[in-house]
Amino acid sequence: MTSQTHRPHPSLDDPSIAIEDALRESIVDAVPVARTEREAEFYTLGDGELLLNMGPQHPSTHGVLRVVLKLDGERVVDIDPVLGYLHRGVEKLCENADWHQAICYTDPLEYVASLYCEWAPVMAFEKLADVQVPRRAEYIRVLTGELLRIASHTLFMGWFALDLGGLTPILYGFIERDEIVEMLAAVTGQKLLFNYFRIGGVNGDINHEFMSRLGEWMSKAGRQIDANMGLLNANEILVRRARGMGVLDRETAIRMAVTGPNIRASGVPFDLRRAHPYSVYPELDFDIPTRQEGDSLARYLLRGDEIKQSLRIIDQCLHQMPDGPVMAKVPRLIRPRPGRAWAAVEGPRGMYGTYAISDGTDQPFRMRIHDPSFVHLQLVSLLTPGNLIADTMAIMASLDPVMGGVDK
Repeated sequence: MTSQTHRPHPSLDDPSIAIEDALRESIVDAVPVARTEREAEFYTLGDGELLLNMGPQHPSTHGVLRVVLKLDGERVVDIDPVLGYLHRGVEKLCENADWHQAICYTDPLEYVASLYCEWAPVMAFEKLADVQVPRRAEYIRVLTGELLRIASHTLFMGWFALDLGGLTPILYGFIERDEIVEMLAAVTGQKLLFNYFRIGGVNGDINHEFMSRLGEWMSKAGRQIDANMGLLNANEILVRRARGMGVLDRETAIRMAVTGPNIRASGVPFDLRRAHPYSVYPELDFDIPTRQEGDSLARYLLRGDEIKQSLRIIDQCLHQMPDGPVMAKVPRLIRPRPGRAWAAVEGPRGMYGTYAISDGTDQPFRMRIHDPSFVHLQLVSLLTPGNLIADTMAIMASLDPVMGGVDK
């Protein structure tokens, strides 16, 4: 019979082995070595405090995001978002492609509304190359962009409810989104990463199938979206949990460079379509809705208000769109003059911008992308402390981040 001392992996049941020594050898300290003052402060625990790792997981943290919570019981004391699980180096990929190819690399960033990922770089490249976009193409950009804004906001409502524990609204949200992406697929050929905008216009005119689907959807869109919101607005659990949770005041929103629905829900009427007009938005009549509460409920309700304004814009585009070409005469190989350009659009999550530098060659010398989700994620550590663990996902959901742009 083999002696106990000759076993390659001794059992912890052996009384001759000290359990404390075995555990000390097997357990690796999960707390990282502090490299900054912020890390030293966060990972230093007080009496009764503990660290809880949440994620990366989906959908409760809106994608590939790891969040470390410092807890006192079930109440959040501090929070540390850990990024980089979706990193793909898009900016460097764009610098190694020509000006036309760079556009397709930006689509997966804000993949819920990928047309806006194309819109900003296309505008920046057009400034560098002195390209004049036909008016019909500009109207088509606004029309398709506003459709996608509605699709993004309806999906947000479903995710927001899901992070608060409701399953049905996300199913209704996908119904609306599926109808919209079916329309866009009739024009672009894709349902997610459309790759439709081009330097100088769009890749093809709108067709009969698109107009037929759009007309049928517009006839019922207002009533359907009101019904979807009524399902949530009449839910006492959602309303009471979201009201007063994660309050972002006006001064903090401005100081933290917040844009989009998140800053307008705090009473600041900043919208690039009005503050720095582009495309044909100056020719369209629409309002910039705001809310004053600045809490999670206000951020949810504001997106519902924006959907109604987007429907107004779509209706005007259909009536005012001129005939004509949808693409300027642009050579296949573009060599813009040396210089730099910045362009930004009002995306569903805020200001989406592109900064491009040309050195006169057929490739961008430098390209940098401003993504609103990355900026807004810094708010989590400000809005979450003092709330419970269950409220952490709901506060993040109300900010509506998309991790593709955060980990660009």
